Amino acid sequence: MASPADPAPNGGENENRLTRALGLLCGLLLFGLIALTCTDVVTRYWFNAPINGAFELTELLLAALIFAALPLTTAASQHVEVDLLAGLASRSARRIMNGLAALISSVVLAVIAWRLTLHGLRLFEDGSVTNSLTLPLAPVAWLAALSCAASAVIALLRGFRPSDEA
Repeated sequence: MASPADPAPNGGENENRLTRALGLLCGLLLFGLIALTCTDVVTRYWFNAPINGAFELTELLLAALIFAALPLTTAASQHVEVDLLAGLASRSARRIMNGLAALISSVVLAVIAWRLTLHGLRLFEDGSVTNSLTLPLAPVAWLAALSCAASAVIALLRGFRPSDEA
């Protein structure tokens, strides 16, 4: 099984660049979370001066990290799976089950993307912002929607790609 950092088997240089860009984004978001949390703890307990809005920033960074990592997780087939029937099924039956699971996952992710897009539009129209820092919330919803849409496409493509395990 190829890791997300490995080149795509079908010569997808653009896919490899996107994977690296998302990996870099996830690393930067994680570094930002670590730096923010450490700095907030130090300033809070040593100097009695917590960072204003640290909780809000942590929430936004964590949401961005989770959704930025979703396409990487989907591309690497690293979602949690329960294979109750896989051991009993024939090779062709496993292939059909994988395709069906990919189709269902893709549809669910596409519906979530659609609902997140609508939610982001509502947040934008309402001018919804965070409480302390007044940061807009709509871009986070749109990032989540884009991530779910990309994951839906990836899940569908991966489900119907021949694999060694099927």
